[in-house]
Amino acid sequence: MRKSILIIGAVVLSILNTNATNENKTLNTSNEVVEITKDNIAQIFEWKVETNKSTYSGTSLSLEQAKRMMALSSSGEIVKAKEIKSYFVLKSQLNNAEKRNYFWEVETATGNAKGYSSTEAHAKKMIELVASGDAIVNKIIISQPQQ
Repeated sequence: MRKSILIIGAVVLSILNTNATNENKTLNTSNEVVEITKDNIAQIFEWKVETNKSTYSGTSLSLEQAKRMMALSSSGEIVKAKEIKSYFVLKSQLNNAEKRNYFWEVETATGNAKGYSSTEAHAKKMIELVASGDAIVNKIIISQPQQ
């Protein structure tokens, strides 16, 4: 009796598994045509700071913001090296959130964790989940274009 129940259960599960479908995503093969003019170009700043504890990096929309992020990320640590590079990108690519990665890092009183997310909201949610019930000592979310 037990064997027949197990066999029936295995058959039902295999039928359900074979009928399971995956969401098919259609690939967007259309090309976006953007006129390259002075008004369609933005300058971004990629920054990197190396300290005695770690290396931090990210992108900013202004030089002042890049300097501020470098100061925030390296506060309380000995700075070994600093670097800021500027790039010109199309504004249409700059605002395209689908093509960005978000690095997140959280340090609590009992440990630390870090990872990557595809959206800023997901990065914040991961920090909340990792640090739930613990006091957050430090947290960082850095956005960077996918390469």
